[in-house]
Amino acid sequence: MRILPALFAALGLAMAQGTLQLYTWTDYIDPSIVRDFEKETGIKVRITYYESNEEMQAKLQAGGVSQFDLVVPSDFIVPVLVSLNLLQPLDKGKIPNLKNLDPKFTNPPYDPGNRYTVGYLWGTVGLMYRTDIFKTPPASWNVLLDPKAQKGPFTFMDSSREMLGIALRYLGHSVNSTNPAQVKMAIDAMLAAKRSRNFKGFQGGVSATKLLLANQAVAVVVYNQDALRVAEGNPRYGFTIPKEGSTLFIDSMAIPAKAPNPEAAHRFINFILDAKIGARLAEYQQSATPNAAAKRLLKPEMLKNPAIWPTQAQMKSLEFILDQGRNNRVLDEAWTQVKSR
Repeated sequence: MRILPALFAALGLAMAQGTLQLYTWTDYIDPSIVRDFEKETGIKVRITYYESNEEMQAKLQAGGVSQFDLVVPSDFIVPVLVSLNLLQPLDKGKIPNLKNLDPKFTNPPYDPGNRYTVGYLWGTVGLMYRTDIFKTPPASWNVLLDPKAQKGPFTFMDSSREMLGIALRYLGHSVNSTNPAQVKMAIDAMLAAKRSRNFKGFQGGVSATKLLLANQAVAVVVYNQDALRVAEGNPRYGFTIPKEGSTLFIDSMAIPAKAPNPEAAHRFINFILDAKIGARLAEYQQSATPNAAAKRLLKPEMLKNPAIWPTQAQMKSLEFILDQGRNNRVLDEAWTQVKSR
């Protein structure tokens, strides 16, 4: 009978050294980081991509909760995933590099005490544009939402809370408003923009930047990291946050409730939280990091770039998207109207 404990231990080791099924945003990790993780641990990483939180949630609900070992949800959708029993609590004893997190991210309102999630990267949503069309950075979201101010083809972000939030900010309201009258105004503004011949649909960040680079759009709503990484300093493209403001986001790592290999997931989370790995990730994605130890290793020019680290003045017009509980229904119905009409 003494063979059994050894057998179970061997099986557990085999699982830990097996395969990690990572479900994440398109082009959201440096391939060399994945290769280094595989070399260090012997765990093979297989990556599947999504372009919106809604797509990821639907996939988990359709059986992905038992297919994937790690997902990267944005802050506002975490409470929804938890309420649907789609995530499992983390075993923090297996994540010693948690000590590297900035204290500001160790007790987030969407996941008190980091019970289910650990910060990955954070950033903003803004406007990527062609500098040959816009000689100066667009000052207002009216270049999309006011048909008279549009200067050519554009796209909306295919993500409900971010895009609704932008329309609400444009009208002078909070991105988290569920006031029926204010939400109705946002719906009407977006529908008016959709009716324009310049509207080229709802796009994820990567697909939107590709349209811009192919001269099929002059302005697109994207995450700042998509804009910065794709443009790579090319003066033909710019990124700005219009004066009305926009949304902030924190993407985190989380383990699905029925993940086939949670041991590998914990090892990957701990690997990403290493200071040097975290710095490489932030530099590759041109993104702000919640990893305080990693931030100390970043190049000064990156830390001074307001498109990555918003200024104090910009922060005053930026809001985190908050879960609205039962009032999420108001926003879900609004997005359905915007998409279907």
